[in-house]
Amino acid sequence: MTNRSGILIAVGATVAGLVTAVPSPAAATGVAPHAAQLRWTGCGTKMYPKLQCSKVSTPLNHDDPSGRRITLALSRIRHTAKTSQGPLFVNPGGPGGSGLTMAGFVASSLPKDVAAQYDVIGFDPRGVGQSSPALDCVPKYFKPVRPDSVPQTLADERTRRDRARNFAEECGRKYPDLLPYMDTVSAAKDLDVIRQAAGAPKINYFGYSYGTYLGAVYAKLFPQRVRRLVLDSNVDPDGVWYEDNIGQNYAFDARQKAFAAWVAKHDETYRLGNDPARVEAAWYRMRDAVRKQPAGRKVGPSELEDTFLPGGYYNGYWPYLADAFAAYVNHKDQDALVAAYDQLGAVDAKGDNGYSVYLAVQCRDSRWPLSWNTWRNDSWKVHAKAPFYAWSNTWYNAPCASWPVEPLNPVRVSNHALPPVLLFQATEDAATPYEGGVTLHRRLRGSSLVVEQGGGNHGVTLSGNACLDKYLTDYLAKGTVPRGGGSRADADAVCPTSPDPKPLTAEAAKTKSAKRAESSGNILHGLLGLHG
Repeated sequence: MTNRSGILIAVGATVAGLVTAVPSPAAATGVAPHAAQLRWTGCGTKMYPKLQCSKVSTPLNHDDPSGRRITLALSRIRHTAKTSQGPLFVNPGGPGGSGLTMAGFVASSLPKDVAAQYDVIGFDPRGVGQSSPALDCVPKYFKPVRPDSVPQTLADERTRRDRARNFAEECGRKYPDLLPYMDTVSAAKDLDVIRQAAGAPKINYFGYSYGTYLGAVYAKLFPQRVRRLVLDSNVDPDGVWYEDNIGQNYAFDARQKAFAAWVAKHDETYRLGNDPARVEAAWYRMRDAVRKQPAGRKVGPSELEDTFLPGGYYNGYWPYLADAFAAYVNHKDQDALVAAYDQLGAVDAKGDNGYSVYLAVQCRDSRWPLSWNTWRNDSWKVHAKAPFYAWSNTWYNAPCASWPVEPLNPVRVSNHALPPVLLFQATEDAATPYEGGVTLHRRLRGSSLVVEQGGGNHGVTLSGNACLDKYLTDYLAKGTVPRGGGSRADADAVCPTSPDPKPLTAEAAKTKSAKRAESSGNILHGLLGLHG
C-alpha cells in the first residue's frame, strides 16, 4: 500500500488561526517511567522493509489480572532521530481492523523529520488477525450469492433473520469464554498494557474511525496517561452503536447520490444520463436485474451493494465503479461487474475474522433493541428515504439482536483534564457522519476540530490534502493546535476538500484495475474496514 495522493490532488492552502501548544512531554508527568519489556524482531515486507514485530500478553479479564492471558500482535517502525517523542500508537478502526501494516503506512506517509521522532506502533486488538486467540465465528459467511438484503416477503425476512441468529449462536458456541471480554473498554485497557510494555509513561495515539472511539475511551479511563491524541473521522459517542448505524444509513445514501451526480456530470464518458436522478434510477434497475439473474452467478443485489459501498468511503473508487456500472447497463458486460466485486466488494467475504470481531465488540459494548419489530420498523422507515444501505446495514448488525452475551453500558465519553486533542472530520463523511465529530469536540474540553469542508471521504489525513496534513504534522512535531479562526462556528480550522476524481482515460481503463486503485489510491480502505 502507498499514499492515496496518487489519485487525490493535494490542496496546498492553509487556514489562518491562533495556535497554542501542548504542555511539555512525558518527563513532566509525575509518572514513574516503565522498563521496556518488548522484544522486537525484523518482519519487514517489500513495502515496509524496516517493519519490526513483537507480541505482548494481556489479561483476558482485566478485573482478574492473575487469570487467563491472551496475546496481542504488535508492529513497529523505530524512531531514527537522536531524541524520541515516545511511541505513537496507531489504530485503523473497525472494530476488527488489523493495525499491523498501519505502522508502516503512517511512518512512510508522515514527513520524514516528524516520523523520525516516534516509534510508530501498530497492533492487532484482542481477537484480531495475528493476536491470539483470533475469532472466526462462521467461515465464509459472506460467500456469494447471498439472499437479497431487501426482503420481498415475510418469508424472505425470516430467512435472513434466522441466518443472523445462527451466526450469533455459533459465535457463542465457539467462543463462550472470550465473548464476555470482547469490548472497547477491555481493548483500551490492553492499550495501556502495551504502553507499559513499551516503557512509556504516556502515550501518543492516532486513530481513524472506530479507532477514534477506542482513543476517546482510553482517554476517559486513563487521562493522566495521554500526551497527544489525534482522532480522524470520529464516531459519535452518543450513538453507540444502534443509533450510529442508523445515521450511517442516511449518510451512505447521500454519498451514493453524490456518486450518481458525478456520473451524470461525466455523461459523455458513461452514457448513463446527465440527470443524477436518471443515473440513480439506472443503478436500481441494475440492482433489480442482478436480483433476477446474478451477474456471473456471483453478484446478486447484496453483492452489488457490497461493491458500491466502498465508493461511499472514498471517491477515488468512483471511476472504476462507474466503468463497471456503464459496462453492465450499456453493454450487458457482466464480467466488469464481477471484477469490480472481486476487487472492492469481497472485503467481508475474505474477512471472516474482522466481521466476527466487529460483532463481538459492538454487540457487547451497548444494548441493541431486543424486539425484532423495532429493527424491522426502523429499517423500513429508513429504506423509504434512503434505500441504498438501510437493509444491508440491518443484516450486517442483526446478530446483535440475538447475541449470547449480556451487553455493557456504553462509556460516557467526556473529559476536560486532557492536553489539547486534535480532531479531524469531513462534512460529508458517511461512515462517521459530521455531527459525531462536533459531539466529540464538545465532550473533550479543550480539543481542536479541523474540518474538511465539502469532503466526503472517510479517514482524511495522510490522503493528499496538504492543508489537513499541515495541522497533523504541526501537532505531532510541536504539539500545536489551531484555536479559532475557521469559517465555521463549530470548528477551529477549515480546509477545502480535494477535487473529485476524473474519469479514467481509455488507456487507463485498459491497463488499470480497481485493485490498482486500492494500492495506489485509497490506502486506508483495507485498514478501516467497511463498517466503521
